[in-house]
Amino acid sequence: MKYSILFVFLSLILINTPIIANNPTPKGFKKSIKKHRKLYKKAFLEENGPLSKKELKYLDFFAPNINYRVSATFKRTPDEKPFEIPTSSKVTKKYVKYGELNFALNGKEYRLNIYQSLTLRKMPQYRDYLFLPFKDLTNGKLSYGGGRYLDLKLGDLKTGTVMIDFNKAYNPYCAFSDGYSCPIPPKENHLDVEIIAGEKKFLKN
Repeated sequence: MKYSILFVFLSLILINTPIIANNPTPKGFKKSIKKHRKLYKKAFLEENGPLSKKELKYLDFFAPNINYRVSATFKRTPDEKPFEIPTSSKVTKKYVKYGELNFALNGKEYRLNIYQSLTLRKMPQYRDYLFLPFKDLTNGKLSYGGGRYLDLKLGDLKTGTVMIDFNKAYNPYCAFSDGYSCPIPPKENHLDVEIIAGEKKFLKN
């Protein structure tokens, strides 16, 4: 199942990553990101993913930066119609816009849409999964050209605010190997700013 490694990773993160305060200390923040990345690498080995144990050394990341952990306000958009998101393999996947996240970064206001997969929400174990794909001005230079992903859960949005931690932005499998259908971030999720956080280009390519 194509989703399995990703969701093993999500489960590991949810179970093993400690909850940190809205304004964590720099020391606590860096420790949390270090643990997150350790689990991220481990998840590649849980099943037959795109990377071998030897290839994990080619994964590369920006240094943890607490300035890219931002508080966003959530706005639900319940009347959206499902649409097709194109993928790297030209196959489309059905999603629906679930809501909007508004946040400030370096003194400027930005918005990202979050989406829900129509396929996954039919599965009890994945129905609370939300998808946050984005592009930024590092793509093709410092980070993977096809954009990067973040994941959220429905429970993250209960209070109307959510922390977006770009330090946890990760590459789709297409950054490592051919043969995957990776959703391409919609145009409305293209940020006119460099996100100097999260996963960088795969060093082996």
